Amino acid sequence: MAKTDQKTGEALGTGRRKSSVARVRVKEGSGKITVNGKAFDAFFVNEQDRRAVLDTFDAVGAREKLDTRIVVSGGGVTGQSGACRMGLARALVNMDTEYFAALRDGGFLTRDSRMKERKKPGLHGARRGTQFSKR
Repeated sequence: MAKTDQKTGEALGTGRRKSSVARVRVKEGSGKITVNGKAFDAFFVNEQDRRAVLDTFDAVGAREKLDTRIVVSGGGVTGQSGACRMGLARALVNMDTEYFAALRDGGFLTRDSRMKERKKPGLHGARRGTQFSKR
């Protein structure tokens, strides 16, 4: 079942990575990407983070054909770019199911489940114990 907004005709996708969540909306257009109301290049200043998102478009060859609006929250910049990558892939599949095979084979639809480990009682962090004192 494809998830689309009935009023605007936008395909929807949600992506998660670490503690970041991205809500992505894709529709036919001129290739404009906005993230939290800012231009894509202004929001993701690192090439690595921009590449993570743009690789999704390159896998299906639809970079100049689609307008994308992303609302992302939580976590840091790298986690947010990973969440945008997954949300964009899901939105593209909801828009056109022919994209599924290319995105799956590229690993764009796989959820990266690595999360920060919680702090344990009696330790300084998740695993670091107290310093040994001989005297």
